[in-house]
Amino acid sequence: MTHRSGFVTFVGRPNAGKSTLMNALVGEKVAITSSKPQTTRRAIRGIVHLDEAQIVIVDTPGMHKPRTLLGKRLNAVVQTTLGDVDVICLCVPANERLGPGDRYIDQQLEGFPNARKVAIVTKVDATSKERVAEQLLEVAALREWDAVIPLSAVTGRQLDVLLDELAQLLPEAPPLYDAETSTEERLSDRVAELIREAALEDVRDELPHSIIVTIDDIVAREDKPITDVYANLWVERDSQKGIVIGRGGERLRRIGKDARGEIEALVGQQVHLDLRVKIAKEWQGDPKLLGRFGL
Repeated sequence: MTHRSGFVTFVGRPNAGKSTLMNALVGEKVAITSSKPQTTRRAIRGIVHLDEAQIVIVDTPGMHKPRTLLGKRLNAVVQTTLGDVDVICLCVPANERLGPGDRYIDQQLEGFPNARKVAIVTKVDATSKERVAEQLLEVAALREWDAVIPLSAVTGRQLDVLLDELAQLLPEAPPLYDAETSTEERLSDRVAELIREAALEDVRDELPHSIIVTIDDIVAREDKPITDVYANLWVERDSQKGIVIGRGGERLRRIGKDARGEIEALVGQQVHLDLRVKIAKEWQGDPKLLGRFGL
């Protein structure tokens, strides 16, 4: 029996549904999702195990016009990833018109002639059949694709079709990971991202890119089934610290409660979360701070 293995990446404008799609295909929450754009900040691998194939999905930041050093580094992550994968999937939401950003990203794919190209029209559950049909025609006209697939990561529609197509486009090779592995992400990184996700969903629109989370320690208690998590939520200015904490600490408690539920689902037991808010002045443009934060 022929077995295929290889690497697939999803590219697209910020908020095109790339992380949601990867989580749906992997079958668990590997990458955080948010209604805020540019949620993903590094390449995250999720592994899909099929009977005759293993698909390693590399989720990347959304390609965008950078306004900070962080933005430039996120775009560099995308470019590096594109050079290392077997299949590149351009994700375009069905409920938004094809725009200059989509066309720009499509043009960037010319620099990677060895990768197979697939177009994915996402979020088909969020618009009409007529609009989906229009989007499929517009996307199909961009280039000669190996496949064009409409789907919904939320409802699961056509996910099996996408997996079948991707598996056929991968090279013949043995599995790259054991059957129990769903991601390469470390526990500390996954916990930090879950806290950031909770914060992104709670703070005002001007804050998302200013927030980053670091983990000091994760310790399982010996005397009872509780995991202690010691974390820091960093912002860039004093005013932002006040926004995150909220009146009387109300917002920070809410963020902690939301994050704790997600972390408990990940580690499989009760979690005590010690969350502190700290300031790293203008960290998005500071090379030393970006390096400290692993970006």
